[in-house]
Amino acid sequence: MPSDRRGSLTGGAAPAAIRGWAGASARVRARRVAVLGTAMSLATCGALAVVLFTPPAGAQSLPATGGTGAGAATLGKTDDAGHGLDPSGKPMSAIQWLSKSVTTPAAPKTQVPAGTPGVLPGAVSTSVLNQGPALDAVGLLPVRTTGFPRGLWGKTPTAQLIRLIRGTDLDTLPALQSLFTEMLLAEVDAPDDSTGDGSLLLARIDRLLDEGALDQAQALLELAGTGRADLFRRKFDVSLLLGDETQACAQMKAQPDVAPTFPARIYCLARNGDWSAAALTLKTAEALGFVKGDMANLLGRFLDPALEEDSDPMPPPARPSPLVWRMMEAIGEPMPTTTLPIAFAQADLRENIGWKSQLDAAERLARTGAIPANRLWALYREHEAAASGGVWDRVARVHMLDDALKRGNAGAVEMALPEAWKSFREAELEVPFARTYADRLAKLRLTGQAAQARFEIALLSKDYEALSKTLPAPTPRDRFLASLAQGHPSVDAAPNAMGHAIAQAFAEPPPVPQDLADLVANQQLGAAILNAIGGITNGAKGDLAGVTGGLALLLKVGLVDVARRTALQLMLLDRRG
Repeated sequence: MPSDRRGSLTGGAAPAAIRGWAGASARVRARRVAVLGTAMSLATCGALAVVLFTPPAGAQSLPATGGTGAGAATLGKTDDAGHGLDPSGKPMSAIQWLSKSVTTPAAPKTQVPAGTPGVLPGAVSTSVLNQGPALDAVGLLPVRTTGFPRGLWGKTPTAQLIRLIRGTDLDTLPALQSLFTEMLLAEVDAPDDSTGDGSLLLARIDRLLDEGALDQAQALLELAGTGRADLFRRKFDVSLLLGDETQACAQMKAQPDVAPTFPARIYCLARNGDWSAAALTLKTAEALGFVKGDMANLLGRFLDPALEEDSDPMPPPARPSPLVWRMMEAIGEPMPTTTLPIAFAQADLRENIGWKSQLDAAERLARTGAIPANRLWALYREHEAAASGGVWDRVARVHMLDDALKRGNAGAVEMALPEAWKSFREAELEVPFARTYADRLAKLRLTGQAAQARFEIALLSKDYEALSKTLPAPTPRDRFLASLAQGHPSVDAAPNAMGHAIAQAFAEPPPVPQDLADLVANQQLGAAILNAIGGITNGAKGDLAGVTGGLALLLKVGLVDVARRTALQLMLLDRRG
């Protein structure tokens, strides 16, 4: 493998004197380190001794591999929604795959003997300097945008909110997913019991990472500031996946409040082109026992292309952190993101990644709303389909439908639309499809299957209410759907049990369950909405009482548009898990 293959990662290949050090015997490696040390000035060596040879705080507790255990020889599995799964079969959460990149330095313990001159006796009055808004109140979307009251969290205990946020099912209806994301991003007051420690903010950021919404998580982190280790740890990993590691490494170097662990320190030294310091740091970490096993092997190959060329491929870790994943990519053994948590899919949207991988990643992210529909469609339209089946069929059908719409040929649209709609329904990309085509399709005179598909597409679009009043609704089911879009469905007209449960929720007044009503009355609106989201999500899988109660709560608190879109999606989408 060419020695300059890391040029895009590090800004240049490692010097020849450094590239071969990791593959040598312990005695030879020690001699090379000594030679490198004597080649530096005494002042430089002294500085390196302080910066490089001082173990990071908490280094002794680091696992040998940072997520690449000796027994982790196989890739992880995914569920039907494309989430990476942990060994128990549950979707992996952000706190399971974040890199152990930094630790919080221990505060020095200073003891002043009693009676020491110059020490103030007795109680000392103190005041808190203005530190800006509490971390738990940091948000991107102001009240005028979301419509949420500033007291959204109110009296709900912070610990309970964190459990609700972490427990919310991400495999849910698009309208509920969008509502949940808005709550995570809302700029509202911290809970009444908040201590300002940022625990709720961290839970919100981690859930955004679980959705793959890295841009949104990064924006929250920028607002909150990343002077704390727990916040910077997330910023570092988001930067790795988005391809912004240069900035993250620069911030790590300039920020004394966070202590980089050895793997992160070595990576950033190499990323900045300081291969000598990276090699010395790895040697020191190995000698002190802070880096060993698979992580030592990976770092050695990362710094030494020759070692990689002469060795068997590394077994792919089952649960790589973003740092491990990026180094695996750098040594020429990239891991597919399809089996990893959805946040890793963001890395496949980089311009240097192949088109097919970009398409697969964009589809995963569009399902959760992490990227807008127009970004996915820009990729579909970039090239012609290179093969058939799966995503290639969707590319071909997008081109065919686009061409028919561009020509204004209703006959060609009638030929292309049914198959395109079927293909995107199977991929669970109905809502992005509707947002892309509903307006243009509504202007055409269509018949047969194309007209039926156009009607369903219109009801899944943002203009569902207006379009329901203008498009034909020939069947009783269609007329029920149109009345639902307009907010007055009839229980008697419901075509099935789901429709009956939905129509009950739209009664006046909405039949809100007592437990949810009590939460609202007790100034716990956010908790009530999160419980309603859970009830509706479970209702889509069979608990119809949860559908009625959850929709009724949304209507009661003024989230009428969300309630209608959710109800339409319950009728039109198959999201039964």
